[in-house]
Amino acid sequence: MQKVFESDNICFVEVSEQLVKDYLVMINDYENVQKYIRRIYVPHEPFTEEQEIRWVREKLQEKASIFSMIEKKTGNFIGNIELMNIKDSEGELGIAITAEKQNRGLGTEAVSAMIEYGIKQLGLKRITLKANPENARAIHVYKKCGFREYHRTEDQVFMDTT
Repeated sequence: MQKVFESDNICFVEVSEQLVKDYLVMINDYENVQKYIRRIYVPHEPFTEEQEIRWVREKLQEKASIFSMIEKKTGNFIGNIELMNIKDSEGELGIAITAEKQNRGLGTEAVSAMIEYGIKQLGLKRITLKANPENARAIHVYKKCGFREYHRTEDQVFMDTT
């Protein structure tokens, strides 16, 4: 796995087929992960290994700004973080953390590190995100990292940094 950058406790690496089993555990966990990252939940079969491998290959081919997070201390998978829809010095943040690594401060560290990466490495001036209004923990983390809410609907909280 190719390390791209790091923070105090996290190594940010390129997405990798080596981590597909970890990705599947995370993305197929409806209660702790999936219901917060899917805008509208439509019941379906769990994601398969083949689908995840295809997803990894697409992200690598696109040279997407998406990284898997590995905990330095343990070498364990934490989750994925991405800056997507980059246009005119603006990008949208997305993050998913596996249930086992939630509530440990790693989300705050990851979001802060990704903001810094986006500004310093990608030249972004504004980073936006859409959060599930039911995910109060995530919204708290985003505010702690400098995001402010600028719009809210029944389904989404729109936040940004400037």
